[in-house]
Amino acid sequence: MGHPAVLEAAVIGVPDDRWDERPLACVVLKPGAEVTAVELRQWLSERTAKFWLPERWSFVSEVPKTSVGKFDKKVLRARNTAGELDVETIA
Repeated sequence: MGHPAVLEAAVIGVPDDRWDERPLACVVLKPGAEVTAVELRQWLSERTAKFWLPERWSFVSEVPKTSVGKFDKKVLRARNTAGELDVETIA
């Protein structure tokens, strides 16, 4: 992501009534860092296309990894489906 407060982030597709699927950003903050989803969306809006901007954000303690160290998006999707992620929606 590149934001100074973000340690790592993974984006997954989640079902959306209007667009079929939209991004959900799962963000891990650096120790002691504080930033809101609104601030991150604003920061991203200056660096990426509008249709790529997530409306849904979840601040997590870690992004799960596969055995080879890649982000395990299947686990994140399963956690989201099970309601285990605290998701904030912003416009």
